[in-house]
Amino acid sequence: MRYLLIFWAGPLALFWGWYFLSLNDISFGTTFFSREMNDLVFEVYGNVLGIDPQAIPPLAARACVIDSLILFAIIAFRRRRDILARFQAWRERYS
Repeated sequence: MRYLLIFWAGPLALFWGWYFLSLNDISFGTTFFSREMNDLVFEVYGNVLGIDPQAIPPLAARACVIDSLILFAIIAFRRRRDILARFQAWRERYS
């Protein structure tokens, strides 16, 4: 579970943290978090991909959601016996 937090939640938190700080121009005196950097980064990505730069953040959000659902489905499949045992214990306790 520790590796899940490091390799999945860490990069997502870094990216979305940067995105929302730079989108709102909360730069803390650095260029990295400025709105100009946000616009430049998405303009470069838009030119590379050949799409409108304003379309990239919703596409990234949708990709993060779908990837997260796939990841949690794999984890749930690997731990299905534990999940089923907890569900049965919960059902016996409350029924």
